[in-house]
Amino acid sequence: MQQTTLSHSEGNTLFPLVLSIVAAAATGVLWAYANPIQLVPGVIQWRIFAFLPPLIGILLGWRSGFICGYLGTIVWSLLAGTFIPAHSLIVDGIMVGLTGLVPGFLFDPAKTAFDRSVLVKIALACLAVGIVMVAAVSASLAYLGIFPFWWAFGYIGLSDIVPMVIGTPLLIVPAMKILKSAHPAGFKRF
Repeated sequence: MQQTTLSHSEGNTLFPLVLSIVAAAATGVLWAYANPIQLVPGVIQWRIFAFLPPLIGILLGWRSGFICGYLGTIVWSLLAGTFIPAHSLIVDGIMVGLTGLVPGFLFDPAKTAFDRSVLVKIALACLAVGIVMVAAVSASLAYLGIFPFWWAFGYIGLSDIVPMVIGTPLLIVPAMKILKSAHPAGFKRF
């Protein structure tokens, strides 16, 4: 009986799916309302919680990371009043979703010991995917005539890449401990 329950919970993808949707809502709300430093007042703020999609991706799986980033961007843009259908739903949503997908795909807590070298690799992965994301989002904003490319690249890069590169490796180990205590039987990453 014990073995059946354990294998059932290990195969359970509902836990990470639900948690990724909750994290997406939290991400959007935090990005909209908990950003104390305005880089360009009313337009771009330093999103200190930009580490959430890669953190969720690593902890809960690459699909969960994508969901967190994509839905978090949609929630944020709606709450902040910056929703642009072609940009938010396609370019911004997908590219921010990739900031959760790529680290989640590269690093699996079940197969990885999070020593110093792995934490540096996580930071480098966040840097690489962040640069790609910022370049695509900046190109979209420039194409739509909203901001010049290099202006957007500089400010959005500062806004998103810095918190991802610092926050994700810094918080992964404590977050893993919290997650294990919340679901000690284990779960299948989604």
